[in-house]
Amino acid sequence: MADQIDAVDFALAAYREEGDWQVQELAPDVFEDVTTLAHALRRLPGDTGALGMIAIDEDFFVIVRVAGPSTRVLLSDVTAADEWELASSVVDFLHLPDVEDEDEQVPAGDLDLVGDLGMNAMDMAVLLDDVDLYPDEMLSEVARRLGFGALFDEAVGLANA
Repeated sequence: MADQIDAVDFALAAYREEGDWQVQELAPDVFEDVTTLAHALRRLPGDTGALGMIAIDEDFFVIVRVAGPSTRVLLSDVTAADEWELASSVVDFLHLPDVEDEDEQVPAGDLDLVGDLGMNAMDMAVLLDDVDLYPDEMLSEVARRLGFGALFDEAVGLANA
């Protein structure tokens, strides 16, 4: 697991408190699987729940959104489940069949998990189809659409575009 934690590009939580977005880093011990991450996100005081955004090895990302008892997840590339524990836990959480030597990188999970916050499923699908973008760039675009792009970019060290 240590090697997998070292491969994490960043792990952030984002939530709105009294209408203002807050972004903070997540501790490595909370993103080992979806259940542990969801539990940690529920501790945050978000008005509309909280988002966990994790990018791994410049290869894929996971978004977990909790609101009350609900947990919604999105994995940017289902083929990552073959090599990465967090991605595998998303596939298990979604009760998807095992990925069998898929060459095609397709997302898995809820494309509309932030639809009520400003980015609908169609826009998310278009973003995920852009093979020229790295996971941090994709998540930066999600953050921008939701209204906390500058906070996100500052937290992950992206230069303002």
